[in-house]
Amino acid sequence: MTTETILYIIIAGVISLALALFMYGYKNKYSRSLRWVFGVLRFITLFSLLVLLINPKFKSETYSVEKPKLPVLVDNSASIVELNQTNQVSALLEKLKNNEELNEKFDLSFFSFGSDFEELDSLSFSEKNSNLSKALEATDNLFKNENAPTILVTDGNQTLGSDYEFTSATYKNTIYPFILGDSTKHTDLKIERLNSNRYAFLKNKFPVEVILVYNGTNNVSSQFVISQNGTNVYQENVSFSEDNNSKPLNFTLPATSVGLQKYTAQIVPLEDEKNKTNNSKQFAVEVIDQATNVLVVSDIIHPDLGALKKSITTNEQRTVTFKKPSEAITTLNDYQLVVLYQPDRGFTQVYSEIENLKKNTLTITGTNTDWNFLNSIQQEFKKETSLQTEDVSATLNNNFGTFAVEDIGFNEFPPLKTTFGDLSITVANEILLGQSINGFDTGTPMLATMELNGKRTAIWDGEGFWKWRAQSYLQTDNFQEFDGFIGKLIQFLASKKRRSRLEVSNETFYYNNNPIKVSAQYFDKNYVFDSRAALNITVRNTETEKQTVFPMLLRNNFYEVDLNSLPAGEYKYTVSVGDESISRSGNFTILDFNVEQQFLNADVSKLKRVAQQTKGTAYFSSETEHMIASLIADDSYQSIQKSELKTVPLIDWKYLLALIVLSLSAEWFIRKYNGLI
Repeated sequence: MTTETILYIIIAGVISLALALFMYGYKNKYSRSLRWVFGVLRFITLFSLLVLLINPKFKSETYSVEKPKLPVLVDNSASIVELNQTNQVSALLEKLKNNEELNEKFDLSFFSFGSDFEELDSLSFSEKNSNLSKALEATDNLFKNENAPTILVTDGNQTLGSDYEFTSATYKNTIYPFILGDSTKHTDLKIERLNSNRYAFLKNKFPVEVILVYNGTNNVSSQFVISQNGTNVYQENVSFSEDNNSKPLNFTLPATSVGLQKYTAQIVPLEDEKNKTNNSKQFAVEVIDQATNVLVVSDIIHPDLGALKKSITTNEQRTVTFKKPSEAITTLNDYQLVVLYQPDRGFTQVYSEIENLKKNTLTITGTNTDWNFLNSIQQEFKKETSLQTEDVSATLNNNFGTFAVEDIGFNEFPPLKTTFGDLSITVANEILLGQSINGFDTGTPMLATMELNGKRTAIWDGEGFWKWRAQSYLQTDNFQEFDGFIGKLIQFLASKKRRSRLEVSNETFYYNNNPIKVSAQYFDKNYVFDSRAALNITVRNTETEKQTVFPMLLRNNFYEVDLNSLPAGEYKYTVSVGDESISRSGNFTILDFNVEQQFLNADVSKLKRVAQQTKGTAYFSSETEHMIASLIADDSYQSIQKSELKTVPLIDWKYLLALIVLSLSAEWFIRKYNGLI
């Protein structure tokens, strides 16, 4: 407390004493004992109230001892089972949890990782992927301001995410890899990678790329074969040596039948191979008889056009052609969708032909758009603009019901450039993205869809969405989310299929190490999305006839179900709506591929490099005691005594308030008892 505060308290005491003496010590009719009692109680009450008004502040200092953190990251993927290391993991965890010296020195925390990173509850070793990079990034963020050496319990074989060796280069703490598996190299032939198109067109050929890898010291020969329904459709003899241990193959296969075509690729195993699971791999191609052709009409060159093409052609079912307005007039009927990029008066004949052919369109506007022309050539939307431009950000309409849309971080994307003015849509529409400026919603649509007399149209007011695609990549390390958003928009606009009250979306085939999801949308009789419906999907395995019912969960403006629990096989499904006689059926295939079964050994060399660049040490499962002893003996990990200084105002001291209430109550009770009230 300051000297000034102490002086105020002294004055408060003097005033309280004077008032108490005046009230009970001067010409008072009470007995001597009652005067003393009332005087003391009144002094306490007055002094406490005055001190509360002064509200002095007290400083208190507390001390605490903080132990260094020791996060333990455990690989929960299926490869641990394949390498017969589950007992070693259990033994390690038991020793870490029960070692008194280690627990006295460190604050231990346990986490597990597969595809995701989570706090350790139990270990199943059933994860179909292992993402070490994600686990290290999450741990680094969790303990970024802590002294937290990290034990990484893994075989080092990563199947998902960026290379964890590069992630560890920026890791702020020391990593101690605990290596599961041995470093013995067994003779092995395997299909390291197989790439093929997801779609192919009938009577065309589709490319296949295969990388074969050999681990061993002898010269060996084998045969690579691709078969379909028991018939070989491609084969090639291959040879390997210790130095020449990799063989890339590039070839094409004919697409002779429409529908899902399944193939098995195999490299014939050697006699002494230990792991033959990685010698074969299934893949599939969906053969279609025609593509969705998209025409982009533009009179300018802009980065948006490149981003648009890349996003659309991610799906091999779609092709994109660019033409100038004068070139596009005679070919419009060859395309299912026409994208009009920043139209001006040069598009006059294009619009006339689109009106005659009733073509579906996507109009993208920006700073080079002639709005006077656009307002006069069509009647679906209007915008009164000036020569000024403005930057507008996007906000997702969660009630958008035309098709299922996930929020891919629209509000975090860079703003788009457009001309100043309010966009108004004069026909029935649904707003997908709204405009906001500096965080304030303008009430103006940025992207909206319309459907009138069987013709589908959309207006996107804003240029520069190529930055969105780049930003999406920075956030997720891939373009899939943004390309998926564009793909859904193109799929809706390019289709002439009549809208139904129940729409179901699924892939024709899935690999069982990837997410297997089916989504659906249900609309009421007015075609408004119904978020209160109960949707179920009944899935039947066509081979075993086993039938399973899953509830579909609501996610924003669509329902979704995760079917990753299903084994590989052929399935038929029916999505039904509770209390409604509405359903949709379809089929899909789950292809068997367990990437975690592809490994024979731990990746010892990479884990040792990780330990070296973070100034740690790698240990094998036989060195558990040595690792624990080294951590206990390491003087660089010490407990830290922390002091915390708190300034507490007296008004927060509840005991003083209780004292005031108690003194007033006591005075009233004594008066009442003596008949003075």
